[in-house]
Amino acid sequence: MSAHASGTDMVREMYLEWTADRIRGVQNDTESWGNLTAEPRQVDYIETRAAGVPGLWAIPKGSAEDRVLLCLHGGGFIGGSMYSHRKLFAHLAKAAGTRALVIEYRLAPEHFHPAPVDDATTAYRWLLDQGIDPAHVAFAGDSSGGGLALTAQLRAREEGLAGPAAALLLSPWVDMRQSGESYRSHWATDAFFYKELVDGLAATFLGPDGDAGDPLASPLYADLSGLAPMSIQVGGDETLLDDSRGLADRARAAGVEVELAIFPGQQHTFQMAAGRAAPADEAIRALADWVRPKLGLRDAVAVS
Repeated sequence: MSAHASGTDMVREMYLEWTADRIRGVQNDTESWGNLTAEPRQVDYIETRAAGVPGLWAIPKGSAEDRVLLCLHGGGFIGGSMYSHRKLFAHLAKAAGTRALVIEYRLAPEHFHPAPVDDATTAYRWLLDQGIDPAHVAFAGDSSGGGLALTAQLRAREEGLAGPAAALLLSPWVDMRQSGESYRSHWATDAFFYKELVDGLAATFLGPDGDAGDPLASPLYADLSGLAPMSIQVGGDETLLDDSRGLADRARAAGVEVELAIFPGQQHTFQMAAGRAAPADEAIRALADWVRPKLGLRDAVAVS
């Protein structure tokens, strides 16, 4: 990335670098994703294990101890980590006035679907076992983690667990078939997530016996009735735009409360530039403002 790039341009430039690396056959370093995000002040980090699932608590100073964001990182189910995304979710937790638990779910190709669903559900059950009221939990996830924030709810429903209060979805990947028209209409504006790339990620995640139409892999095809209210944010320039549009339409049809915000000119998971770019900071504030009343929190929290 250019040292002179603005916060917004940093996201696009990183994806362009990843595209160039892919053409050269070089493996992308998804841990560098976290370099886009400024370090939030007055946040402590404590590593933990949630019934065996590795996790990282992000604890902003003065945050409510009994309100939790269960955070699921992106990375196409093959990369990313609780470390690459800790700062993003810490910004969100700080703005909302909650703690955040960022988990490290198992990744492909070592672990196929439904390993991430199992791990996310296990972490959620662990939170409830710690005495956290499900009405005080919101799921948050970006890209593949956004889809996982839905499939974990579906699995929790299957297992008879009470659902969370809300879901915060950042450019969620919810369709393993890549059926959205935006893969074609936005190929020239998206800097990295071309259909053939995402097809490959889906195949790796699903494994040799996987089904792209499985609702626990592609929540776009699930019965979404009864899921938590969701706030969806997506970049106007990204190929996954129709994942968010389609999800919003299907969720509303199922009676779920939905807020959909499309940010013109923005790339996939542009919120990773939190602390460096105005659109990212605006998006974080909007998510926090939306989720606080869902969690029974009233007062806005100053972000610095």
